[in-house]
Amino acid sequence: MKKNNTTAKTDKQTSVQKYTKEDKQFLYSDDARGIRLQLDYLKAETSLKKHGVDHTIVVFGSARVTEFAEALKKLEKIKQKFEAKPDSDTLLQQLRGAERIVEKSRYYEEAREFGKLVGQSGKGPDDCSVTLMTGGGPGIMEAANRGAYEVGAKSIGLNIELPREQHPNPYITPELSFQFRYFAIRKLHFMQRAKALVVFPGGFGTLDELFDLLTLIQTGKSPAIPVVLVCRSYWSRIIDFEYLYEEGVIAKEDLDIFEYAEDAREAWEAILRWHKKKKTPLF
Repeated sequence: MKKNNTTAKTDKQTSVQKYTKEDKQFLYSDDARGIRLQLDYLKAETSLKKHGVDHTIVVFGSARVTEFAEALKKLEKIKQKFEAKPDSDTLLQQLRGAERIVEKSRYYEEAREFGKLVGQSGKGPDDCSVTLMTGGGPGIMEAANRGAYEVGAKSIGLNIELPREQHPNPYITPELSFQFRYFAIRKLHFMQRAKALVVFPGGFGTLDELFDLLTLIQTGKSPAIPVVLVCRSYWSRIIDFEYLYEEGVIAKEDLDIFEYAEDAREAWEAILRWHKKKKTPLF
């Protein structure tokens, strides 16, 4: 008996739905992990090539460092809670942390200014040969993307799937906003085209990304690039690099892999100076 067009169409839709479900199960299986890694890499790689992104200036920093008004607003809310429960050790610690974030909010503005400097460099905002790249999230990442956006330049955001979902900030160029499943592939894209790394104060994620690159440069697995740590007092407090040398676990020359800066302009000038000295001009 011949099926009518409606029945045939329904059967076809059911077949497609069944295939899609089976395909998804396979793609997320252990056996298909290699395919997922390739897809995670290629989706960004093809788009970066398409848009003529030859080199990047990468910015790392805390997602929790917000602009001053937002940081102050959060502090006031915690103050009110603490005033209602002054014996709460938890609220006291939250209050102290919020106060420190207010103090560090100036680095949001410095990252924003740095984004402008990168965006205005080269042949102008339309030149993607050297493009700003961040982790795509809020805080310092948002600030850097925002600075590039404000001068009309494109910028890249490499977001990552997290248990607490991290949404891409609104200042990334839409066609250069990517969502990664694997940290390893995301890190590969951070390193692959990088011609400089600027690291603002941050936490575990920032430290993880920083030490990845320091190790790659130290071991010769990645070409040397300028690495600039913004805010010497912060970095000197959380990592005693000199102590590592004194303990014999790193070499003296390893201390030359990075340098410090206190603001966006100083960081940008350090990058230009490094490339001039090495005779590897950015533009």
